[in-house]
Amino acid sequence: MQTAAVPGLAPLTAPVEVIDVDTAWQQVLARDRAASFVYAVTTTGVFCRPACASRRPLRANTRFFPTSEAAMAAGFRPCRVCRPAEPSRDPLRALREHIESNLDRAVPLAELARVVRLSPFTVQRLFKRHMGVSPLAYQRALRAGSLRASLRSGANVTEAIYDAGFGSASRAYEDAPLGMTPARFAQGGRGERITYTSAGTHLGWILVAATQRGLCWLSLAGTRAEAEATLRAEFPAAELRRDASLSRWVEAAVKYVGSSAPETPELDLRGTAFQLRVWEALRRIPRGETRTYSQLAREMGMPKSTRAVARACATNRVALLVPCHRVVGVSGALTGYRWGVERKQRILSAERT
Repeated sequence: MQTAAVPGLAPLTAPVEVIDVDTAWQQVLARDRAASFVYAVTTTGVFCRPACASRRPLRANTRFFPTSEAAMAAGFRPCRVCRPAEPSRDPLRALREHIESNLDRAVPLAELARVVRLSPFTVQRLFKRHMGVSPLAYQRALRAGSLRASLRSGANVTEAIYDAGFGSASRAYEDAPLGMTPARFAQGGRGERITYTSAGTHLGWILVAATQRGLCWLSLAGTRAEAEATLRAEFPAAELRRDASLSRWVEAAVKYVGSSAPETPELDLRGTAFQLRVWEALRRIPRGETRTYSQLAREMGMPKSTRAVARACATNRVALLVPCHRVVGVSGALTGYRWGVERKQRILSAERT
């Protein structure tokens, strides 16, 4: 379709890549963040990203270009709202938003790469460096967090599974890091077998518990009874069975404090996507070092989330192996520790020797 030329604009040139204009127009109408082209408006001489918040133009006045460079070469100038000629100011945020808005389907790396105009390799590396997990793991954690919240609120299991973005019940059972089936999780672990053992150490009594997926609980206490009470409070309806073979993980936990290259078991960590990120960041703090909550938040690329980071540290269910004891107050003082401040001091002293 021919349109009137804009005074002062160079003649429009054909884009290097072939664009399906009908599909592109639908993406403009939908403000599709994944679209990898720009569109120009002949009546204003401006070009935009498809996701731009500006008012949609008439179809007859719209042209499509594969790149910002192609649009500028044709004489159009970049929009001041979406700034299409500039790199994405926060590619990580754009990636997270795209994943979070598409929990009901798989989001391939190639699609994420188009969102931020980076290579799939760069997207994977960028996301894992800042988030601590891959885009796929992040999506799974978000789904699992939604599923847990729905189940805890009493929602029907089937409805909770689909509302959380799982395409089928089998997918939820495979992907959700609950350590048990969704139905059993909703019932406080009812019908689920969790094995455990405890032993006295120089750090006090240590209790470890595991599901089939890995270690799900490690608590520190003054007595065996106190240690076992923490497990019963976490899984009040589960079948708890003592298993002496887990004693090797008690020993591993003690060695983790005193060794620079400790053996660690497979962990079955459960939490929101944010909690999982914080716990992963804790595991990256070198032995013998500490961080303040604000330092940890900055290292995660979230400097304004200090309080949220502190809350996530406080909800850590696997002591020692997820070393929340390595986080201290801004003054360097030992802040509250779930398993006792004096014990925290002993652990840090042992790690510094």
